[in-house]
Amino acid sequence: MADVKPRDVQVLPIAAQTRVLRSRTWDRLKFEIEYALRKGTTANSYLIEGDRTVLLDPPGESFTDIFLAALQDRLDLKTLAAIVLGHINPNRGKTLEKILTINPAITVICSNPAAISLQKILPEIAINCFIIKNDETFDLGQGHHLQFIPTPSPRWSDHLCTYDPATEILYTDKLFGAHVCGDQILDEGWQVYSDDRRYYFDCLMAPHATQVEAALEKLTDYPAPLYAPGHGPLIRYGLSELKQSYHTWLADQKAKANRVALIYASAYGNTAIVAQAIARGITKAGVAVEAINCEFTTPEAIKTAVETSAGFIMGSPTLGGHAPTQVQTALGIVLATADQSKLAAVFGSYGWSGEAIDMLEQKFRDAGYRFGFDPIRVKFTPTDKIIKYCEEAGTDFAQALKRQQKQRQPKGSVTDSQAARLEQAVGRIIGSLCVVTVQREELQSAMLASWVSQASFAPPGLTIAVAKDRAIEDFTYGGDRFVLNILAEGKQLRKHFMKNYAPGEDRFEGISTEPADNGCPILTDALAYLECRVENRMECSDHWLIYAVAETGKVLNENGTTAVHHRKTGSYY
Repeated sequence: MADVKPRDVQVLPIAAQTRVLRSRTWDRLKFEIEYALRKGTTANSYLIEGDRTVLLDPPGESFTDIFLAALQDRLDLKTLAAIVLGHINPNRGKTLEKILTINPAITVICSNPAAISLQKILPEIAINCFIIKNDETFDLGQGHHLQFIPTPSPRWSDHLCTYDPATEILYTDKLFGAHVCGDQILDEGWQVYSDDRRYYFDCLMAPHATQVEAALEKLTDYPAPLYAPGHGPLIRYGLSELKQSYHTWLADQKAKANRVALIYASAYGNTAIVAQAIARGITKAGVAVEAINCEFTTPEAIKTAVETSAGFIMGSPTLGGHAPTQVQTALGIVLATADQSKLAAVFGSYGWSGEAIDMLEQKFRDAGYRFGFDPIRVKFTPTDKIIKYCEEAGTDFAQALKRQQKQRQPKGSVTDSQAARLEQAVGRIIGSLCVVTVQREELQSAMLASWVSQASFAPPGLTIAVAKDRAIEDFTYGGDRFVLNILAEGKQLRKHFMKNYAPGEDRFEGISTEPADNGCPILTDALAYLECRVENRMECSDHWLIYAVAETGKVLNENGTTAVHHRKTGSYY
């Protein structure tokens, strides 16, 4: 593996009396699905120096020391008047604690939920909080009269955006971000970030579509040619396109026929990580998610979400051998509201025992609910392998809901007959049978593919259509590498890779492989193989069309014949 650059802090002016401090890592910051593309990230903080100086969004503990060194090179912390928190968590609390130790007189500007969290995160420190509830403002002088916009969601109940009318910059914290690291401050050539921003939205915003839509509506009142998010490049050149994309993606979520209520609480953040991975798997499969943090949600909201959902999933940490009170309250609402036709599932994290997960499982089994996946029990912090397992479990849950809905639909009509003729004609398009194999550290996956076609001569390129709900889809972004194993006639390999794999199941059990130069498995019984690098991808309804360049390859069986896939219908594989 190539050496990773050391973490640093990039400091540059972005407007009058305004600087960005970008704490950068070129490696994955956390074991969360939102960082799974492994393009690094930036934790963006901002310094506004009017007659008084304010710091917006100090980074988390991973950057505390290098950030404070960079900040103190440019500012005496004893002159810092205020800190604005777009959100707070224990990691960010570590940096805040060090700053407040140097200057206890700093005013911390935050929402009321953030102020409550601060009391728990920093119980030994007396914090001078300026709590934003309605139309409070903060005047720094020289025209920097900051305005604040509460934009809560289930994941960040304390979320706060900030607007500076002097520079017309809107500081959006978690909204409109991207986990990608580089030297570029602004989004010149913004199209290159399209995949990263879409992935960030799918992981973090899609499960909270209702709340994100409400936040966007609030932000329309603030004219801003520059958005300054908490992660990734600042947004100027592609701002109108990104805002329109958010509206389009949110509309897509609202239009989905099926919906899952994902109800959870998270004491230390680990249960929330699992919930996020499950939600990602569900949305990949074309089913909407309504994520509900029952610590910050009313009983009426939980009841409505369960009533309007086709299925529900509950998650809980275990505290002192029990589920938190909020989870127990939510459980009572679910049992009283959800009829037995709704699909159910449970998950949770724990340190020593995990009784809360067992309790949820037993309650739902006693009530007669059918489970969409086996209970997920995560001890301590989730690993990459566990996160991928949770995503695949979410996809299985969504697919079960779609099958259930299809079984209830009436059949037989003139329109159905016309569609069948079209499907039969499309099915006459044939392609070679291949297996796409990938490996990334401890994670590996494989997919049987027949929608493969050569796309260019120089360089030799090909396209592969990958369904959005396939587990391998997360390995097919720009720069990712894979092996395309072209199968020979015969049923052994084809039959092995045709099965529906359970979450986390080993795709290569009993199959002979060897590593390619790019680290991915070569099926030694294949006809030929190509080592490929993803160059581009295009969204095509329920599939992603992947364009990749073949970097090297070899025929393994000179006497074999390429296996092809003959279909009778174009409506399924």
